Amino acid sequence: MFTSSRARRVFAAAVVVAGAAAVLTPAADASVPGPAGYTWTTDAVAPGVTVRTGVLSRTAHPPFWTVTITAPAKNVLTGAATTAELGTAAWARDTAAKLAAAGYPARQDTVRWPGFSDTPHGVEGVRVRTGSYPTQAAATAAAATLKAAGFSAVAEWTGYDADQAPDAERVHVAVIDRGRFRGSIEATHDGTVAQRETTSSIAAKTGALVAVNGGFFVTADADGFQGVPAGLAAYDGHLESQSSGARAALVLGHRGDVSIENLTSTVTLRSGAAAHAVGGVNRKPGVVRDCGRPGLTPTTKPRQDFTCTTADDLVLFTAEFGAALPTGAGTQVTLDRNGRVLTVGARGGAVPAGGSAVQGIGPAAGWLAAHAVAGRRLTVDEHVRTASGRPLDLRAGDGIVSAAPVLLRHGRQAIDAATEGVLDPKDLSFGYAWAEQRQPRTMAGLDAQGRLLLVTVDGRQPGVSEGVTIEEGAQLMRSLGAVDALNLDGGGSTAMAVGGQLVNHPSDATGERPIGDAVLVR
Repeated sequence: MFTSSRARRVFAAAVVVAGAAAVLTPAADASVPGPAGYTWTTDAVAPGVTVRTGVLSRTAHPPFWTVTITAPAKNVLTGAATTAELGTAAWARDTAAKLAAAGYPARQDTVRWPGFSDTPHGVEGVRVRTGSYPTQAAATAAAATLKAAGFSAVAEWTGYDADQAPDAERVHVAVIDRGRFRGSIEATHDGTVAQRETTSSIAAKTGALVAVNGGFFVTADADGFQGVPAGLAAYDGHLESQSSGARAALVLGHRGDVSIENLTSTVTLRSGAAAHAVGGVNRKPGVVRDCGRPGLTPTTKPRQDFTCTTADDLVLFTAEFGAALPTGAGTQVTLDRNGRVLTVGARGGAVPAGGSAVQGIGPAAGWLAAHAVAGRRLTVDEHVRTASGRPLDLRAGDGIVSAAPVLLRHGRQAIDAATEGVLDPKDLSFGYAWAEQRQPRTMAGLDAQGRLLLVTVDGRQPGVSEGVTIEEGAQLMRSLGAVDALNLDGGGSTAMAVGGQLVNHPSDATGERPIGDAVLVR
């Protein structure tokens, strides 16, 4: 995959274990920062660009397959009955007694809250498990037997637990020294917003030296248009998706500037003196993936992998949308490249070449019909701001990809998981597996020298690579030298391509997942 002219070095670091979990500390060789216990190889890709691969293989305290008994719970937003990985101590004692009476000795594991900045401290809940099985099939069969006996049971790999030391991990780290690298670092949706494409395909077509997947995006038709970002996104200076609350974003400036910010966006449509807020850009009216916008039901706060709705919505479609416009009740206006109204009428059709379209439903449709007149010019005002209110002016070449949450600020762990909507302290059925169990992750960070770190951790592959929790991701980034860092999209989306070739091992059984946007180094 790498040419023979590229230098290769191999490093080994000692294993450091404290209690049940590994302590992430810099490797003995200061020139190769990273978590202890990994064997590292480093490849020079281009002047100022290196890719490091770290492999952890630890045989002590091997994980195993087991059966978890889930606790009854209620979704706090919908009220629907559901289950949670953790329950109260009283529930755990009662469940363990019932299991023992049925011939299944149980374990009760007390789980404490991670070191998030905006969640409680102390005990989060108690987990109840039974059995140790050599294979997933055996654990699944045992879970089926327990379900038939009236227990809510699932087969799980204990290597995904934060309280079990990791035994197998595979990490890829691209280090871009912006003082030496003479190319560009870009955010891209490869020309069409409403599409999905694999990271390696985008990298191959664009000639990228390195590419990783970017932000969250829509994956199902019921939630909007597949591939459209589920949060703030900008490419080549153009805003292509609105923010979902003040979530984390990687900002890539046209002059090579890179920063990590919590950003929000506002868009306003104006007709003369009249103005109306635009609720979304390039998304299905009335449907908002990950929520985080005013006027939504059942919440206006960010909510990961949850779709909120509204009956009053104004949505802007740009020339880069790239799909048929949605149909249905409401009003649609098409605009030429100068913002002059071409048509006013029913929803549907396509965005005019080089132009744009606006759709309104509910009261917003009435406003649009009343203020859009053929030949009249409408203007669109767009503003992106940091959490402190500082404006961020987008110019040609600028890019933004967003996800959640922030991991590090100024060298300190600063995970605002509840604020950015990746878990809910009042609802243990939401976000526990996503944030507190090991998963594949893609992360980005900046070190003290201003170098950009693009990092992937493979996961969901027992005995090969299990992934990291959100807190472990923050520790990993800090061990790699990052002072600021954020979590990008992960799970089956996690991918890194070098020279147009995939170098990591995505977790989906079908192979590399088509994603929304990507970060390119080229």
